[in-house]
Order: sequence, then structure tokens, then C-alpha cells
Amino acid sequence: MGVLRLPTILRIGPYRFFFYSNENGEPAHIHIQRDKALAKFWLKPVMLASSTRFSAKEIRELQKHVEKNRNQFLEAWNEYFKG
Repeated sequence: MGVLRLPTILRIGPYRFFFYSNENGEPAHIHIQRDKALAKFWLKPVMLASSTRFSAKEIRELQKHVEKNRNQFLEAWNEYFKG
């Protein structure tokens, strides 16, 4: 069993955009963390999958970041999982 990695793809202000290295069985997505708050967005299409401790206002802001950087996230996902 390999080590679980959390490749960080991007940082914007207090937000870290990343994925877990063991999630290649799921559709492409990105996780976002700020302190103890977490969210997960699907990338095709961009849609909120789950969220804990983020306000509705922050979720809207995060969705804009995900939409703007979607291609970068998809490229990193495909490069990591499809090598």
C-alpha cells in the first residue's frame, strides 16, 4: 500500500486546491481547504460535490476560482493519474 499524497495544484489567498493521490477511481475533481473548512468540486462540469464549514458566499467565490482554473486542474489530474 502506497503513501497517501495530497498534491497541491494551486494556492489563492488562504485557499489550497489539491486532490488525494488515491482518488483515481472517481471523476476528475478538486478539493479546497482553508483552515478546517473543506469543499470538493467536480470538474466536468464544474459543480459543488460537498462542503463543510464554508459559507455560501465563500462557496460562490470558490466556484469562480474553480471555473477560472478548471483547465489547470484537469491537466494536473490527468498528468498525475494517467501519467
